[in-house]
Amino acid sequence: MIGYLTGIIISKKPTKLLLDVNGVGYNVNIPINTFEKLGEIGDKVSLFIFLYVKEDALDMYGFFTLSEKEMFELLISVSGIGPKIALSILSGIQIDDLKEALQIGDLSRIVAVPGIGRKTAERLLVELKDKVERITSGQEPISDSSYRIRNDAVTALINLGYNQKLAEKEVRKILEITPKLSIEELIKEVLQIMNR
Repeated sequence: MIGYLTGIIISKKPTKLLLDVNGVGYNVNIPINTFEKLGEIGDKVSLFIFLYVKEDALDMYGFFTLSEKEMFELLISVSGIGPKIALSILSGIQIDDLKEALQIGDLSRIVAVPGIGRKTAERLLVELKDKVERITSGQEPISDSSYRIRNDAVTALINLGYNQKLAEKEVRKILEITPKLSIEELIKEVLQIMNR
């Protein structure tokens, strides 16, 4: 079974990558979060691989981090969630945000992911709430109040007309540097960066 590949990027699209590994080209499905971390065509890249075996095909799914791969495997273990939906979920939300939303039981955050309805989100919460803490993470566990501050800041920025992914990215960056901000201070800092 293939679990890891290192090769040269031949072509890349937001959800697909063609990787040359010692003269053999591998088509690898990837989430947008992995795509954003890849280099340019001709660069060398290493990915964690999940090989999905079907009757008529072998599909590879590649991830930049082990935690993304582990979350993908957890997602497809849920009834009704296949690899394509799992990839869509990982493309629509950062891994740590998804993990925190599942742990805290934030249904609205999961429903906000494109392509995820209320019933699917509820199923994810029920089936993964206790399993998600096993996922490898580079962050300290977040408290309920910290999560709410971050989530409320992102919601406020979206209501002001900013893109959700961009808002999440900037909020996360600021909180990595100064984690103990109030919601007002956090929004003010993000607005200063986004309006430069």
